[in-house]
Amino acid sequence: MNNKAENIEIVEIENRIFSIRGEQVMIDRDLAELYQIGTKVLNQSVKRNMNRFPPQWRFQLSDYEVNELVTKCDRLSILKHSATNPYAFTEQGVAMLATVLRSEIAGQISILIISAFVEMRKFVISNKTILSRVNILEQKQSETDRKFEKVFTAMESG
Repeated sequence: MNNKAENIEIVEIENRIFSIRGEQVMIDRDLAELYQIGTKVLNQSVKRNMNRFPPQWRFQLSDYEVNELVTKCDRLSILKHSATNPYAFTEQGVAMLATVLRSEIAGQISILIISAFVEMRKFVISNKTILSRVNILEQKQSETDRKFEKVFTAMESG
């Protein structure tokens, strides 16, 4: 493996995977950085091969989605000032990128990225019960907070 590819940890890649539209995706900017090419170069390669990227594998983020992404991740604040919204790639889109980019580093990085997607999927599956319980607890906490708010409001009024 290329030295630069060897230095990339799966955890570093996992931190660049976001859930958007119910899909686990990576944005073009992060992919280009990992592939060591410009974002414009990456998107031009995709445009030359659009038949390989159906909309369910690659889609452009809406203004709302960009704002949500920037809110969640400070390092992406530069997206607020971008003239165009980034594209998001699913795991299948990332796999297709390796065939379109055709460089050794692209192949190596794609393997790491897909491994990160797989690890995240395993984690979610193995922790689904725990995540469900956390959601229930959060809902109960919200209900309790609302009840306390009513009590405090009544006490202040009375």
